[in-house]
Amino acid sequence: MPMLALCLLWVLATVAQSAPVAPMGGLEPAQHEELTLLFHGAVQLGQALNSVYRTTEARLTEARHSLGLSGRVLELLGLQVSQGRDATQKLRTNLLEIQTDEDALQLQAEATAQELAEVAQAQQVLQDSVRRLQVQLSGAWLGHAWHKFETLKARADKQSHLMWVLMGHIQRQRREMAVQQQWLRQIQERLHTAALPA
Repeated sequence: MPMLALCLLWVLATVAQSAPVAPMGGLEPAQHEELTLLFHGAVQLGQALNSVYRTTEARLTEARHSLGLSGRVLELLGLQVSQGRDATQKLRTNLLEIQTDEDALQLQAEATAQELAEVAQAQQVLQDSVRRLQVQLSGAWLGHAWHKFETLKARADKQSHLMWVLMGHIQRQRREMAVQQQWLRQIQERLHTAALPA
């Protein structure tokens, strides 16, 4: 703005110097009035330019402030997006670990079920042997042998009960694992859907 004021003063001085000088005795009233109007117009122009300059400067300051706020908002949004991506990645990693653990548990459950099936088969063979022995011994009183037979039979009955309980436990574990796997699939689908671009 100081540069503009200097230019305006230079223009006024140039106009004043180039104006014909009247004899000292008296300026013609028209020339005096013209100079007064010229100076008055220059002052009004300077004031108007000063007002425009201040308004423009205020708008530029406001625009800088708005840009600063917008930049900060964008920075915060970028940070939130980054944090969201990190959380999503961490959740995916955790889900993969859970899925790996589930797969290991599934393999272990299948191995246990196989072993239990083998034990159940051996148990069936044992029960068949006990029945045959019982038939053979039913006609004879063998004292100590009969007592061993009853102990063996009680043990076989107890093992049968344990096998039944274990088989029920394995069935329940399989159902729970199926529910957990369904739950994991739903979470993975939600993550996949959330990761798709909008």
